Amino acid sequence: MASRVQPGAKLGKPELLDQVCTVLRFKHYSLRTEQSYVDRIKRFVIATVIGALLTAGPARAQQVNVEQIVAEKIKPILPENGRDGGVAVAVRKDSKTEFFNYGFANLARNERVTPNSIFNLGSVGKLFATTLLAQAVKQEQLSLDDPVAKYVTELQRGGDIRRVTLGQLASHTSGLPRVPQQYEHSHRGKYTWSDFVRFLNSWKADEKHEPGKQYLYSNAAMVLLRVALERRFNTRFAALMHERITGSLGMNSTALPLPRDLLGRAVQGYGTMGRPIGRPGEESGTFKWPGAGQIYSSARDMAAFLAANMGELPEHRPMENAMALAQQGVFQVNPHFNQGLAWQDVSAGNLSIIDKNGGLPNTSTYIGFALQQKLGVVILCNRGNQHATGIGRQILHALAQDQSEPSNEGAGPDVDID
Repeated sequence: MASRVQPGAKLGKPELLDQVCTVLRFKHYSLRTEQSYVDRIKRFVIATVIGALLTAGPARAQQVNVEQIVAEKIKPILPENGRDGGVAVAVRKDSKTEFFNYGFANLARNERVTPNSIFNLGSVGKLFATTLLAQAVKQEQLSLDDPVAKYVTELQRGGDIRRVTLGQLASHTSGLPRVPQQYEHSHRGKYTWSDFVRFLNSWKADEKHEPGKQYLYSNAAMVLLRVALERRFNTRFAALMHERITGSLGMNSTALPLPRDLLGRAVQGYGTMGRPIGRPGEESGTFKWPGAGQIYSSARDMAAFLAANMGELPEHRPMENAMALAQQGVFQVNPHFNQGLAWQDVSAGNLSIIDKNGGLPNTSTYIGFALQQKLGVVILCNRGNQHATGIGRQILHALAQDQSEPSNEGAGPDVDID
């Protein structure tokens, strides 16, 4: 005998709540218990739907235009005449990289900036030394608390320098001055290795330059860290960098110093007013011995370094773990600024940014990222005295749709005396 369908009844699979009620009745639960379960399910479904609408609604309504944001924010550091210099930008968003290029790499040769143009990184290059240090710590090959004199044995004849640790060198808390000339006012010319050892052994700490007690940005400390790493592994710094970082990441346009086969892609550096300064690929600075100069790289290479630091290259997990260690704050400068191993961790509004800036009279550079938002940016500019740090942070805030004013902590100066 065929079953009858009551008028108004629904055909097909029962609805979720009907299924729940059927199960509860089968298990002989009371009507009161049945109603309690149904009410809980209704509340859960309503809360889930509302949460999804609140999360997805604004995202759909406000899709960001990356190219438009970069073009707008980068304007202040582009040459007014559009000729004397240029900028290469790499943006990392949702695990994808985009490149944006502006202006000239070398006006005299009519060469425009590309992702493969090679720039002087300035102090952004410090990140390679601190990454090497963090790798060695992770592999238990040394400790952040090791005295630098343990490896640079010439310093065992010194005074207060014997109290300085590798971690302090890497976090700008060693107490050493920015450059030796700030302590040795009578010195003239560049520092050879013997000059530098003499300075370090004669250096005396004081209440404003006490190891581990304050943040004092120091190029001298970072150069000394390179030497300590060379001594620990009995390998030149450039070779260490290639063996442990750049080679693995395929960063074939990153070098110290720049070899002849890469010189053709090196940009011409310009001063603030557009005057050429130095030759493409030329080393400059305070220190004169192999391995003490500036590191050169391209936007394409630095985008790979950025992606690794953001933890987005799973095939390089051990290196990424070391990079994460280097990013951790080891000294609190103030509530909104924590100093890591060369990296700065700054916060403003709802955005926390980990970054590093650099600059010389003919270059201005920046690398930074917001881990939680999966956003990162690299800026390489072949003009000096450009506020790349502020521009980089503005781009990150705009991409994150964070309306707060970007942090000024650790942002200046953008010009170093390396």
